[in-house]
Amino acid sequence: MIRRLTFLAIACLALGQASAQAPAEEVRFSAALSHLRPQRPGSVDAYVVVAALDTDPEFDREAREAGRVLADRFGAEGRTITLAEDEGSDHADAAGTPAHLAAAIAKAEAQMDPKEDVLVLYTTSHGTPHAGLFYKHAVYGTGIITPAQLSAMLAAGGAQNRLIILQACFSGQFVPALAGPRTVVVTAASRLRSSFGCSAGNDWTFFGHALINLAMRTPDTFVRQVRRAFVMIMSWEDKLKIEPSLPQISIGSDTAGWLAALDAEARPVPATPVGNPPAELER
Repeated sequence: MIRRLTFLAIACLALGQASAQAPAEEVRFSAALSHLRPQRPGSVDAYVVVAALDTDPEFDREAREAGRVLADRFGAEGRTITLAEDEGSDHADAAGTPAHLAAAIAKAEAQMDPKEDVLVLYTTSHGTPHAGLFYKHAVYGTGIITPAQLSAMLAAGGAQNRLIILQACFSGQFVPALAGPRTVVVTAASRLRSSFGCSAGNDWTFFGHALINLAMRTPDTFVRQVRRAFVMIMSWEDKLKIEPSLPQISIGSDTAGWLAALDAEARPVPATPVGNPPAELER
């Protein structure tokens, strides 16, 4: 059973246990935060935060590669923080705890020009209906990050331009809380539907594979990449005869300028997909 904790309680628990049980990780995380590059006046810089909020290995694999792809796509080398469990020599900056997520967002926003730059957030985890994003870690505990809590976390630093991408079942429930004139929100499912591909042996979820591993490796505008990913997901679900996840996109009325700037500055992303497609697609 999920132990329902407030975000503040989760954060305090995580920080306390981190100092006691994972000091080396906290040193690495602090170093990653301190090395975030400052923004460049006159340029629209993207600051990318990627988090696997659940330690099931498919989310960790997805998050680590998503951090690399998003850093390439948005020219955010030196401005990216990836939160996930390590796998062999493939390291992240720290575990994807709510406390780490809040600290990474806060540090990124502190480096940004709040009117000029863009905060890019990608999270991957399980989701629960009418509740939020499920957080689970063997050391730091379990809990839920609700739409209101994530909204407060993002608003604390004052960043106005935000690109929020949430991979989880029922993630559409976050759209009303996060949408705004200068915000783009993309979710893997509607508020009432499951998304797919979250088997522990997978390298990707359906959504992560379609958007990060395939669509974003083909040069195009970000919105077209999202639309292409949605079409792929719908075709896979139709082939498997499963209830459509109905991924969502909300594009704020005042986002065209910074979206165009990010598209104009897009860096090449390695074209070859990484890892294997979700096993469900190979049956």
